[in-house]
Amino acid sequence: MDAGTLLAIENLRTYFYSRAKRAFIRSVDGVSLGVARGETLGIVGESGSGKSVTALSAAGLVTAGPGVISGRIDLHSNGTRRNLLDGLENYARFTEQDGRVMTVEKDERGWRKHSDSLMAGVRGKEIAMIFQNPRSALNLTPRSANSWWRPSACTRISRASAKPRKRAIHWLERVRIDSPGLRFDNFPFGLSGGMCQRAMIAMALSAEPSLLIADEPTTGLDATIQSRIVDLLAQLKTETGITTLLISHDISVIQRLSDRIAVMYGGTVVETGRAVEVLAPGATARHPYTAALLASIPSAETIRRKSYLQAIEGEVLDTIDVPRGCRFYGRCNRVTEAIRENCAGIEPPLAEIAPGHKVRCWLYPAAGKA
Repeated sequence: MDAGTLLAIENLRTYFYSRAKRAFIRSVDGVSLGVARGETLGIVGESGSGKSVTALSAAGLVTAGPGVISGRIDLHSNGTRRNLLDGLENYARFTEQDGRVMTVEKDERGWRKHSDSLMAGVRGKEIAMIFQNPRSALNLTPRSANSWWRPSACTRISRASAKPRKRAIHWLERVRIDSPGLRFDNFPFGLSGGMCQRAMIAMALSAEPSLLIADEPTTGLDATIQSRIVDLLAQLKTETGITTLLISHDISVIQRLSDRIAVMYGGTVVETGRAVEVLAPGATARHPYTAALLASIPSAETIRRKSYLQAIEGEVLDTIDVPRGCRFYGRCNRVTEAIRENCAGIEPPLAEIAPGHKVRCWLYPAAGKA
């Protein structure tokens, strides 16, 4: 783990069990990521690619079984380094065949208790999260109007000289909620969707966390409010310099806010690199899936000509039935005869094709050397 890295995820596997199909759903399957201090890492991909489950695993919020079964999640903050999955091997055992997990035995109750002890003082303090649906994340049945703020979640409030109410109003003001003192006394159902999202951002930042996880922060909002929330996140990043793990299927949001980008498909990372390089117009060295995602974004010219939108052919990979070879092989339009056999039968490694730029694809010679 590099000294400048705040969060390092290594070979993370998070599975769920489908009783209907009697098989594992490999939602996160061997993901490795690193987030440096002060940077924003954007994770992008279609729905079902494993973005949110990766974030929930990092925050210790996966409850369905078997859940996290292997890997490391190292958090380096306040001068200490800790593995948030320390001791997992004592609770989860699995068998593998040809590199694939076939059976899992896990003491879920025991792991949950152990995980809660590991995450004490971390979740809500060192790691804060903005959830996809802010209205459902707020306390909708408060005893008093302002208890939806949950000051107990903002564990650093007690260090501040101001009282919790004053500090809460301060952060509501920072996220530009109109009349923050009045809104603080509102019930959540009295707030609009945009206000709920701003309140969630204020709650997360008021704890002054080392890492902020923003999971689809603009989902469910209309275009105008989305733009304002993105502007707000950009300004808060400039003001606070907080390290952020940003998850979105909206590439324009990722492009606006991210320093680096990770593209996920089928539960694994297929490309990582600096956002300006990976998303640069005209860039040729990128994964076919990344290229297909960018090609599907409507341009001003497409709208002017009323042309058809470009779609990625085929269906999103079913992570119950993961192919032996490249996970994108069935939808890829760049397969050549020279690499077809590899694409169909061998999963490519995540290989470096340029400094800081890695791609999981047999198109690039580096994959054969990794």
